Amino acid sequence: MRVKLIIEYLGTNYCGWQTQRDGNSVQAEIERALMTVTGEKTEVEASGRTDKGVHAKGQVAHFDTQCSIPPDNFYKALNQKLPLDIRIKSSEQVSNDFHARFNTKRKTYCYNFYVSEVARPILASTHAHIKPPFDFKLAHKCICEFEGEHDFKGFMSVGSNKENTVRTIYSCKLTYDKTDDTYALRVCGNGFLYNMVRIIAGTVVAVGAGRISSGEIPAIIASRERAQAGSTAPACGLVLEEVRY
Repeated sequence: MRVKLIIEYLGTNYCGWQTQRDGNSVQAEIERALMTVTGEKTEVEASGRTDKGVHAKGQVAHFDTQCSIPPDNFYKALNQKLPLDIRIKSSEQVSNDFHARFNTKRKTYCYNFYVSEVARPILASTHAHIKPPFDFKLAHKCICEFEGEHDFKGFMSVGSNKENTVRTIYSCKLTYDKTDDTYALRVCGNGFLYNMVRIIAGTVVAVGAGRISSGEIPAIIASRERAQAGSTAPACGLVLEEVRY
């Protein structure tokens, strides 16, 4: 049977989702737990890779098994074997033609940050530290320019070999939480290029700091040149929130 998992993890201590030769990954931890629980060597396929230090609230993955454990109970069995910074939120049987990566219709990422002269240790793992100045109203003006279908080649890290760089952003929202003095940039799209959300975040921060004008965003997108956009924001602020099928 094929089992679908919804996974939450803090990516601080991992080299990313995908198993690598050097460094421990979230995928490797889950596959080790599955080996212990089922006795099977199983590959877990996720909706997409997350980089070193990136987190997830709603990563989706699937695996195939002949184990007799009821699919709805897999999350309980796996959580007993996983480290505390990785948790399976739910598990269920799905049809054998379901694929966590290939069937994806849209993803939502959230980039979390705060603005302060002094770093806030309690937020160090989950929020990027941005030094002033940052004008929320200035930054907010540029947000709508990212929505719609665009060629986002200029918002892809150099070295990526993706040929098709056109993506559709369904919504892009910037909010401020006054209770803990933090900001959240939430981006929903049909797919993302390598480091695309982090580069969008870096560009929005640059607009808020006055280094880029909000009116320049359409020209920056149209240029398709990485050097025109803002810097790549730190990985610690990025969370994969939701994947829809």
